[in-house]
Amino acid sequence: MTRGGSAPQNLDDETRHAVTVGLPPAAAFRLFTEGFGRWWPPEYSWAGDGLVRIGMEPVEGGACFEVGPHEFRCDWGRVTVWEPPRFLAFTWQIGPDRTPQPDPARASFVSVAFRPEGARTRVELTHAGFRNHGEAGPAYREEMSSPLGWPLLLSRYARIAG
Repeated sequence: MTRGGSAPQNLDDETRHAVTVGLPPAAAFRLFTEGFGRWWPPEYSWAGDGLVRIGMEPVEGGACFEVGPHEFRCDWGRVTVWEPPRFLAFTWQIGPDRTPQPDPARASFVSVAFRPEGARTRVELTHAGFRNHGEAGPAYREEMSSPLGWPLLLSRYARIAG
């Protein structure tokens, strides 16, 4: 994380990705947060096709969560910085095997900056702290850097944002 957290500042322990969207920063921030369920693919959730909703509570300390069938709720992170419309950070409490990781000491960190570029916004995402995931951390970093990781997720976000 670049602010508001204690993620390591080691470039081999992070992955960075960016997209530019046709929205001003406030709208880009709202889509990323309030509209999380509009762009996050259900197949990237525990509930899969049974996903009822996914999102984050809009406050520092708020949960990142998903709700599946029968209102079963699974928290997968915590908001650590909430500074609309400029910056957002949260813990990534999803293990390399894609299971919930309730121990925050074993979480990695995601930070997202929203930078104005005229009428558009550059959305810069950093996912750091993969070492916290143990021996599988380096492979997990590679997975999240691959075309099926953050590049896919951010392309879905950008497609919805226009």
